[in-house]
Amino acid sequence: MENFNNPSTSIKHWATDDRPREKMMEKGASTLSDSELLAILINSGNRNKSAVQLAKEVLHLGTNNLNELGKLSIKEISQVKGIGAAKAITIAAAMELGRRRQASVLLDKPIIRTSRDIGGYLQAMLKDYAYEVFGVVFLNRANRIKHFEIISKGGITGTVADPRIILKKALEEEATALILCHNHPSGSLMPSKADEEITTKIRLAASYFDIRITDHIIVSEEGYYSFADSGLL
Repeated sequence: MENFNNPSTSIKHWATDDRPREKMMEKGASTLSDSELLAILINSGNRNKSAVQLAKEVLHLGTNNLNELGKLSIKEISQVKGIGAAKAITIAAAMELGRRRQASVLLDKPIIRTSRDIGGYLQAMLKDYAYEVFGVVFLNRANRIKHFEIISKGGITGTVADPRIILKKALEEEATALILCHNHPSGSLMPSKADEEITTKIRLAASYFDIRITDHIIVSEEGYYSFADSGLL
């Protein structure tokens, strides 16, 4: 069991120079190392390790790379001895906030005219999934984003996007255009035959409701692929 109140490991009992919270207050967040920032989230160590030592082990689990750390599940983060579910959830929540912040910064154009206006946002939102997910961006008549939602999640082999679910949501959102998107965990950006078929299927179904499919974007760590830019729509 974790000892949250051990005087030797709790941050409040550390020497002033070793307290990341105080350091952040006095000198700013940018002066803290990744392990110090993680230590603030972890808050306390256990009988044998300080919060900073645990933070360094968590970073090592992510190959000392925050981008890789952001891909780890709560269960995987909990593999570090001394990191229970509560600490792992806190770390995962911080990673998700960072991901959303990155995505919101990229989405600085409220009107979507080209794949470049939305590609970076979708890459930031979807690239860290270890399995395929299928999402939809719902647009209004002025091509402004009304809503973004992940519609389905699948295993490593793929995911199923049900046109009925997508169109029901589009009608609820009063969307007049949709951008389809999904990720390729393999890293490849080339669309498969199944990707082309589901795009055609959804596009045909949407046409009966006068809803346009303006693009289908595939994302991975390598970047993104636009059906519209490639003449597939």
